[in-house]
Amino acid sequence: MIQGLALGLIIMMILVFFVSRISNIIFLKKVKQEAQTLFARNIDKDSKQHIIEKADLTTLPACVQKWLHHAQVIGKEKIHTVRIEQKAKLRLEKGKPWMPAKAVYYYTIDKPAFIWNCFIKAAPLIHIAGRDKYDQGKGNMLIKLLSFIKIADASGTEIDQGTLLRYLGELVWFPTAAIHHAIKWAEIDSNSAKATMSYGGITGSGVFQFNDKDEVTSFLADRYMESKGTYSLEKWLIQLKDYQEFNGIKIPVQGKVIWKLETGDFDWFHFQIDDVQYNKIEID
Repeated sequence: MIQGLALGLIIMMILVFFVSRISNIIFLKKVKQEAQTLFARNIDKDSKQHIIEKADLTTLPACVQKWLHHAQVIGKEKIHTVRIEQKAKLRLEKGKPWMPAKAVYYYTIDKPAFIWNCFIKAAPLIHIAGRDKYDQGKGNMLIKLLSFIKIADASGTEIDQGTLLRYLGELVWFPTAAIHHAIKWAEIDSNSAKATMSYGGITGSGVFQFNDKDEVTSFLADRYMESKGTYSLEKWLIQLKDYQEFNGIKIPVQGKVIWKLETGDFDWFHFQIDDVQYNKIEID
């Protein structure tokens, strides 16, 4: 009896393993198809082969201009598409264990959009597949346990606003996007500027902070946070550090994402950028 139960359990585990592997292959294939659609839609004939010049920056606040000079965008081709590899760790609640993760980003700039595909190791033999998407002003967050059990498939105005703000805060990794017509800048002081992005019927704003080295050190915005099925506007902070050069562009490669809540800070996501590719990208 016991041997039969043990054998049945082993067979069940093997079946779950193979179903999970096949489901993950299907999940990744769909993500790549979505990324290819974004890249195909990004074609903007008027912006191709544009080389960034000092004159492109003259309408920006002084601290933003200094950051872009530090990022070495002058004389570089305008960024149209981006692929980023990211290592991370995250937790879903305070006091819960950190889970290691690997992710790949695909961004388009002429027509702002992104796909974020994440593989989270939740426990031995247990993983979570996540895909965050921002496309044509709309956001969607899809999360599946073992790549086939749907945990979340969220969309709506709050998700649209959240993904727009995520795109805005992450443009530090593709800094020529700072001159996109959808983004307006306003100087706050010599070390900070407010960026407002309006696209696809949604508007969001955040404040970029700069240090004396002309590096972006943080991005702070009011973003919708979901808790038990309801949304509330909360302070959302990205902290950035450790600038490195990829394809001649200097960007921050380490950081944290923190919810600044009345009950205290919820430090929930730490990341490391491992690889960045700009333009002429093949989706592998």
